[in-house]
Amino acid sequence: MPDDETLPVRSSNDIVVVRQVVRMRAVEIGFNLVEQTKIVTAASELARNTIDHGGGGSARLQSLRNGGRAGLRLTFEDKGPGIPDIELALKDGYTTGGGLGLGLSGARRLSNEFEIQSRPGEGTRVTITRWK
Repeated sequence: MPDDETLPVRSSNDIVVVRQVVRMRAVEIGFNLVEQTKIVTAASELARNTIDHGGGGSARLQSLRNGGRAGLRLTFEDKGPGIPDIELALKDGYTTGGGLGLGLSGARRLSNEFEIQSRPGEGTRVTITRWK
């Protein structure tokens, strides 16, 4: 499996594929079951947001090696309407749709590193990293 690959995120089937590939990567890196579950859950939430709020986009998966550490970096990107108030969007329970409002905040909690870039009318990019 390549160290860096990009997958489409346009349908529910794509979310299933993202989850499967993220889990395979996590196993290859040596994540334990809890670490696997955290990164797969975060990936699922961000993929769903990419479709529901961004109209679809892509997921970039990067296997990382940094000295003695190994990790997985996931970047979800769309060209949707963007997020006007990122601080508000990161609060538990905030939603613009019919969900529970835990997608972004949950993904942030489930990762070791979290970065979000968004501009209204230009789309959103969310990058998370989980280290072993």
